[in-house]
Order: sequence, then structure tokens, then C-alpha cells
Amino acid sequence: MSRIVSIWLPRWPIQRFLIAQSKAPRSPETIDPRSPFILTIEAAGGPRIASASRLAEQEGLAAGGLVADARAKVPGLQTRPLAPEADAQALHRLGLWALRYTPAIALYRESDGADGLFLDITGASHLAGGEEALLADIVKRLRQFSLGARVALADTPGAAWALSRFHSQANFILAEGADPGPALTGLPLQALRLPDDLCQTLRRLGFKQVGDLIGKPRAPFASRFDPLLLRRFDQAMNMRDEALALVEPPPIYHRSRQLLEPVVSQAAVVHVATRLMQDLVPALTRDGVAARVLQLRLFRVDGEVRTIHIGLASATRDPSHVARLVTLDLERLGETIDAGFGFETISLAATRTEKIGSRQSRLSLRDGRRQPEADPGERRTELIDALRQRLGPGTVRQLHPVERHDPARSETARDAEEGEPVWPKPDRLPLRPPLFLDQPEPLQILATRPDGLPGHFRWRGAPHHITQLQGPERIAAPWWEQVAPALSTIAREEFGWSKKGDTPGSIPAGETTTSQKRNRFEDDEAGRERSVLLPAPARHDHYVAETQGGQRFWLCREATPRQVNWFMRGLFA
Repeated sequence: MSRIVSIWLPRWPIQRFLIAQSKAPRSPETIDPRSPFILTIEAAGGPRIASASRLAEQEGLAAGGLVADARAKVPGLQTRPLAPEADAQALHRLGLWALRYTPAIALYRESDGADGLFLDITGASHLAGGEEALLADIVKRLRQFSLGARVALADTPGAAWALSRFHSQANFILAEGADPGPALTGLPLQALRLPDDLCQTLRRLGFKQVGDLIGKPRAPFASRFDPLLLRRFDQAMNMRDEALALVEPPPIYHRSRQLLEPVVSQAAVVHVATRLMQDLVPALTRDGVAARVLQLRLFRVDGEVRTIHIGLASATRDPSHVARLVTLDLERLGETIDAGFGFETISLAATRTEKIGSRQSRLSLRDGRRQPEADPGERRTELIDALRQRLGPGTVRQLHPVERHDPARSETARDAEEGEPVWPKPDRLPLRPPLFLDQPEPLQILATRPDGLPGHFRWRGAPHHITQLQGPERIAAPWWEQVAPALSTIAREEFGWSKKGDTPGSIPAGETTTSQKRNRFEDDEAGRERSVLLPAPARHDHYVAETQGGQRFWLCREATPRQVNWFMRGLFA
């Protein structure tokens, strides 16, 4: 059975505003917390009160009242506009802080007030010394952050929410499996998270407390009221499940340590992270998996949370490898991961795992212990992990094959995290030089053979005599990437297609200026249509040339309708 903690933060927008103000430099616009203060929101009929401080409530102000009436009632009233986005962001940060207690954290929805948290502590309360100790620790730490809170513990979110807001006893704990009816009987209808208009309708009918609904026939309520009434009632009474929208999906493999003394040094953080990884290994081994992505969280004494994401090139269970990556990450982050007054809780979670088979072990002659055998692939992934953690995400790339005939475009660089590239077998690949030139370099043909192929050429100032020529191999771009060539001047003159911008000649007899312009436009359209039908002007044939000195080159013959050019594209060993 689930155990849900509800943390209610009364006057949360006011508390969040004052805490943020305390961290900013003082100015004439600074709010005095010792005087009445409200946050306002625009509404029909004029601005209204969104939240009021304790002193403002003592003056008779409440949420929903008109700001004009409030100012008339309380002279010198301090007002500021409500900042819902800032409130939501701060509540999310508080939810991350609460991950120190359990990985299952949910924020209050708008219908719940958006001013608190749900913590699913099922199976986690013993880590804090029991349920009472856990609730006391939550309240104490929130008070250190200048946040007043009321907490309650029950089997359902609905019951916990109602008890934390409306029960007379602070830090109330409803025993596991107990009937929530007696504890909720004396609470008002608002404890069921019902809209104000629905509560008002029920009160007019004589239903003023939750106990007035318990034991009553359900059919009249189902036929006369919104289905929300029975749904909220069932959720509070543990007769219907309620799903929580968690801040983060809880990881299957998770370990955390609450330290007796906060740690500030890098070596201490690495040591605790190593111990946490060692604690994860038995569970990973039991399920036949290994960690592919790890998440290290450092919880500072002042409530700030620092998160380190550790991506691995291949799945691993090696604590020493993880420790090395944490060290590199901390060195890279440097001052951006300031420890402040120290980290009091550290957690490690495997957020992504992969199946991993059994590995052959070898006997180490140095110390007599059996160690996992490190093959070249393992050493390669360790190197990739080390480089990526030291340089940052997205900085390490590796080549992957692409199905293209042109060797200059047959490889692409991808992030090393995408996995091992699958290369075709060497015997299925055409003959390609191991060294390609960045740009093809032109050759000077000194002599040709009877078939028109070069027999003697000069490259980079040195002459070369070809003894053997293997080819040709024609390589062209895919048809869908070929661009229709622009017409040359000769072609335009040959077909009589004028170029845009050319000075027109004399107008033939029988034609006007308008008809001449129309004819030129039609000629341009015909030229564009015919140019699409023309074949590519250049063909690229490749040859493997062996010279008298034993050198082997990869030559390219570029043939156009007007001339033939030769280029050097690569060198063989």
C-alpha cells in the first residue's frame, strides 16, 4: 500500500517572493515584511488579491477581495503583482530538493492549489528513521529555508492533502491501512478539493462537513451533481486510485546517502559516488543489465541541487570507471558546481540501462585476483567516455558509413553516443585509397597513350610515368541530387536563346515592342524547359594508376563537351 506525504506551504506566493527579495540587493522598492503585504492579479471588476501575508490577513484581507477595498481598509498597504511563472519554477526546484527523501515527487496541480508537494515514501521512510522522524525532518529543513509548512501522511494523496490543510494537529499521521473516514469526518467540504460553487451548493442543502457525505446513497449525488464530487470523495476515502504527475519518472535503480557531515571536496564526492555505484551493482547484476546513463545528484545544505548527467558509450557496471568519469566531470564544471556550505545528501540513479551478457574473466598475476578482461572495444568506449566527460556533451564524434558511391561522401560524423558503427566487409568494398586529398588537384598531362589515356603527367612539380592503369570506374551523384546545368553562351547562341539583360536588337518588320517582349519571354521559358532535359555536362571516371617508381594514385578524368581534365584524388600505400 502506498504512503503519501502532503506538504502544504501556506501563503506560498508570499513566502517565495520574500525569500527571493532577501537574496537581491536592497532598493527603495523593497517590501517591508513587517507591514501588511499582498500580491495582486488582474480580474474582472479590477485587480484582486491573489495572496496576502499573515499581517494582511490579521487586518481582515483575504484572497479574492478587491484591491481598492483593501487599500481603503489598510492605509499604506504594500502591493506587488503575482508572478505565477516564478512561483511554479521555485516549486519545481523545491520538488527537486525533496528527491533527497524519495525519487517519487509530484507537485500540487492548479486544482490542488499549486502550493505544495506530494511525496510517495513507500518503502523509503526507514532511511530517515521512521515516518515521524521523516515528517519532522521535512518541517525542520523547510523552516531553515524560511518556509512555513504543514505536513500529513496517509495512504492516498486526497486524504493526505485534506489532513495537511484542515486537520487541527500538525504533522498528522494516518496509520497505514486505517480507514480515513474518522479523520476526515469533521473537516469542511473544501478538504475534498471541490470548487467553491459546488461546496456552496452542498452547504445550502445541509452538507457542511465531509462526515455529512459518508454513508449517504450515491445515486442522488451521481444524478444531481458533477462527477467530480464522487471522484474526489472516493479518492480521499481510498476507494479510487489517483495518479500523480511525478517531477521525474522514478528510476528502477537508485541509491542515496545522507551524510553525517556535509562534504565539500571533490575527492569526497567521488568517494561517495563510487560507494553508491558499488551498491547499485548487485541489483544490476541480478537483472542482467548495466548502466548506460547515470544521474548523480548533489543536495546542498541550503537546499540547492546540482545534477550531473553521465552518458556512457557502452553499458557498464564498473564503479572505478564511473568514479573516473565523475572526477572528469567535476574538473570540467569547476566553479559552476559550487558546494556552498557542503553537500549533505548524494544520490546516484541509473536512468537508462541495457542488457549485458556475461564476461570472461582473467587471472591477474600481480595480485592473484580475477579481473574482467578489457578488450579493444572496451578500451575504446572508456576513452570516449573520458573525452566526453572532460570536454562536455556532443564534443566526441565518430565516423559512420553512408551508402554513397562517392567516397568523399560515404562517411558522416555522428555523436559517439549513437553506438558502434557497422562497416561493410572489406571484400565487398571497391578499391579505394586510404588517403584522400581535401580537394582534387589538377594534373599536367605530358604525354598520352594511343587510347587517349595519360601515359606521363606532372603533379606538384614532379613527373610520373604510368606503367599500369586500371579503370575506368564512373562515379556520379544520385540522380535526385543532380542540378540541371546553366546554359553556356555557346549553347544560347547556337539555339538562339537570348540571355536576360541582353540588349535587344532591332525589332523585325511586322512586330511591335509588346510582341517582341512576349516572344523573348517565351524563349526564356523554352530555354529553362530544355535545360532540364539536357544531361549533366561533366562525367567523372576514376582510374588506379601505378607509376614506374611503384607509387599508386587514384586519378579522376572529368570530361565535358568541350574538354577533358585530369585530377589527383587520392594516394594508395
